[in-house]
Amino acid sequence: MKMNFVKACVLLAAAGFISGAVFAQEKATSVDQLVEMVKKSQVGESAEHKQREQEFLRDKNNQANLLAQAKATRAAEEARSAVLDKKYAEQQLLVTQKKQQLQERLGSMRELFGHLTSTAGDLRAKLDVSIVSAQYPNRGDFLEVLIEKMNSGVNLPDIEEIERLWSEILFELAESGKVVSFTTDVIKPSGETVSQTVVRVGGYNLVSEGKYLSYNVDTDKIIELERQPDADFTSSAAAIQNATSAVDFGVDPTGPAGGQLLTALIDKPTFMERLDQGGKVGYVIVAVGVIGVLLGIFRVLVLFAVSGKVKAQLKSSTPNSNNPLGRVLKVAQENKSVDTETLELKMEEAILKERPSIESGLAILKIIAAVAPLLGLLGTVTGMIETFQAITIFGAGDPKNMAGGISAALVTTVQGLVVAIPVVLMHTLVNGRAKAVTHILEEQATGIVAENAERSARK
Repeated sequence: MKMNFVKACVLLAAAGFISGAVFAQEKATSVDQLVEMVKKSQVGESAEHKQREQEFLRDKNNQANLLAQAKATRAAEEARSAVLDKKYAEQQLLVTQKKQQLQERLGSMRELFGHLTSTAGDLRAKLDVSIVSAQYPNRGDFLEVLIEKMNSGVNLPDIEEIERLWSEILFELAESGKVVSFTTDVIKPSGETVSQTVVRVGGYNLVSEGKYLSYNVDTDKIIELERQPDADFTSSAAAIQNATSAVDFGVDPTGPAGGQLLTALIDKPTFMERLDQGGKVGYVIVAVGVIGVLLGIFRVLVLFAVSGKVKAQLKSSTPNSNNPLGRVLKVAQENKSVDTETLELKMEEAILKERPSIESGLAILKIIAAVAPLLGLLGTVTGMIETFQAITIFGAGDPKNMAGGISAALVTTVQGLVVAIPVVLMHTLVNGRAKAVTHILEEQATGIVAENAERSARK
């Protein structure tokens, strides 16, 4: 019994030392075999431990060697750094001496280089925006190298570069006073690129085929303006391209600075655009104005014709019913035998019948002349309300847009005055002619009544 217990304890102890791999590969069938397997496992583990210890010692020795090598390298680099620092200090001192020597030798040349640098910078800025560059691109590329040399203090410009700077200044000055033509690519408003002859008017404008062109300095492209100035300017642009002698030409003096004057002329609204700015109120004013002017012209023509017939009737002793005076005289002829008071009433009645046809249209012209400015004021007020509403929403950061809105609002005021002024003149003219005819009728009627009164008194 005791023997079995000892065997069991040995078996359990051996099982704890056996590795999983060995136990999985080989199974013991007895206690003796199990003990043998444990011994083999212990021997294998001891050999493995020894091998690991040897590897650790070897790595430790290698680390010591590497550390020694790193320390030696650091010492060598520190020594080299000290040598380089000393050499750098010596070279820095030498450079300082050389710069001082250079400055002493330059003397007054330093001031000359300063002026050359300033002149080259000004020329570069001018060439960047010059219209002459449309014909001769990339003229200012050498200026970058020249300015860099003069600012470096090491490389000095040679005589050829300085002379080229002077020659470019003279060339720009000479070309700014010439009118020349050259062939180049022009970008149309449709986006199409066409090769055509371009006329350069000094350094101010570019024209081609009666169209003004613009030069984009950023892309070195020549672009035809989508919107052209008035016909007077485009006709002169067409004339200068084929001119063999002096011709009139609309030059934009602000061309080198971006062409603000030409832009203002181009942006100037046309008649229809101005008319459209007035909106619905503007169109009502125009319609009322057309009616007033046509009515005034018609009444003037009618009254001139009536006045001519009345003057002809004054020269005739026979009443003619084709004119007011003839009809009034006919009434007097028909009532010769009546008394003076009755005749006077008959004549007044005849004149009153003629007055409406003579004064026809005067009331309408007077109303139009009074209403047109009021309509213009209405349009201005509504336009100003819209402008201030836009300012409330978007702010007043852009004075140009605000001024444009106010300008558009004032268009109706101008339209109202433009309508009222000629209509007032028409009313005055028509009223004058009507009064002249009515005065003749009253004068003749009064004369007839006076003659009738004299005849009655003699009887």
